[in-house]
Amino acid sequence: MNLRQQAILQLVNDKRKVSVAELARATAVSEVTIRQDLNQLEKLSYLKRVHGSAVAIESDDVDARMMINFSLKQKLTRYAASLVQDGETIFIESGSTNALLARYLAENKRITLITVSSYIAHLLKETECEVILLGGMYQKKSETVVGPLTRLCIQQVHFSKAFIGVDGFHPETGFTGRDMMRADIVNTILAKNVENIVITDSSKFGQIHPNSLQPTLAISRVITDYRLPDIYRRHVESLDIRVDTILE
Repeated sequence: MNLRQQAILQLVNDKRKVSVAELARATAVSEVTIRQDLNQLEKLSYLKRVHGSAVAIESDDVDARMMINFSLKQKLTRYAASLVQDGETIFIESGSTNALLARYLAENKRITLITVSSYIAHLLKETECEVILLGGMYQKKSETVVGPLTRLCIQQVHFSKAFIGVDGFHPETGFTGRDMMRADIVNTILAKNVENIVITDSSKFGQIHPNSLQPTLAISRVITDYRLPDIYRRHVESLDIRVDTILE
């Protein structure tokens, strides 16, 4: 994927639907070139083409999600990594932002890392970081494990901090997730009574998904970007959750 295609993917995921003409203006190339780019991105399952436009898709594929807001995710993860001390045992759930965090920590800190993500474990195979990969039912697309065995594993291990991802937040629903079984794993983590930290870009605020992540009060901190609307910041802070916003 070239830089122009990354920019196209960013625009589509930010706006959810963008016309070919608008993409051509934004990238200063012809509509013919944009259509060729969209064909390639659709073949890679990064977006969906409709008549005259491109539409964002929800995908569990970690590589696909990694390209969305990539530079911002790097900034979020480096800030999150500053909260981790050498010698700690931490839990990192799954998803693209958490994968970037795991890689950065493995290369810069002396930690023990517990995860449910085989993608993360594989990403760290050349590092010196000690990795504990938990067992369970394997979700092939997201490359993570879920289910009763995973819950049991989480209950039996100990860690000081947990970094989790979310798919949405709304004042009426709190934090939510798209996948029921992955939400169940997050809820098991939240029940551990450790320092739980959410890392997410601000586009997730205002979105509602079917599966609640509870209890909300178990979340200690949210790390997001400066575009977070004040209405959501105020609501999250009213729940006694610290909100850290990072400049892009």
